[in-house]
Amino acid sequence: MQPWERAAIVVALLIQGFGLYQGVFAGGGMRFSFSYALSLMLWLAVLIYWLESFRSRMDGLQPMVLPLAAAGAAAPAIFPQLRVIGHAGGAGFLVHFLAAMLAYSLFTLSALHAVFMGFAERKLHQRSMTRSLGSLPPILTMEALLFRMITVAFCLLTVALVSGVWFSEEIFGKAAAVDHKTLFAFASWAIFAALLVGRRVYGWRGRIALRWTLAGFMVLLLAYIGSRFVVEVVLGRI
Repeated sequence: MQPWERAAIVVALLIQGFGLYQGVFAGGGMRFSFSYALSLMLWLAVLIYWLESFRSRMDGLQPMVLPLAAAGAAAPAIFPQLRVIGHAGGAGFLVHFLAAMLAYSLFTLSALHAVFMGFAERKLHQRSMTRSLGSLPPILTMEALLFRMITVAFCLLTVALVSGVWFSEEIFGKAAAVDHKTLFAFASWAIFAALLVGRRVYGWRGRIALRWTLAGFMVLLLAYIGSRFVVEVVLGRI
């Protein structure tokens, strides 16, 4: 990226970050909703993308990540419903919340990276590479970056799930219960665990790895953001 591009992204991150902080914490305590979760997830994804771009070539992700983040920034204005989060000051909640949001963000980048890899690989097989695609790193290098992001995100998701179960009384005010959100979260964890094992043992790569990545991300998206969208927007409950 050019210096002006890096500066523009930082300015946008600062403005959106301030808006997120005001929306979540301005009323005292903590308020949250699916729209703020989506906005925060994409904000963190751009931040991680910006930081990672200093060490890896990630130019191809820019046309996908930034428009999605811009749409996510508008989500709280379109869906302004907020609910007060109890026990938000507890250490267990903070561990669970930060790990979950970072995991969501890294998996978002991984899914977009997988989509872009699939597009680049198809163009390569069709021998219709453009100049911009031709300047990208080799597919194997991009694949190594993909699995590095997935591995870190998987560790964060594991922390989020374990802390959610361990500190359930502190975080949710009740003992751990099996509901659709929990089932989707653990199903996503199992998909990514199978992907990492398949990569390690069977050398999964290419389309197999991309399909498992997208499947795990879609299931994870349903775990919180999808379920909260149904509750808050479709059913109209806060």
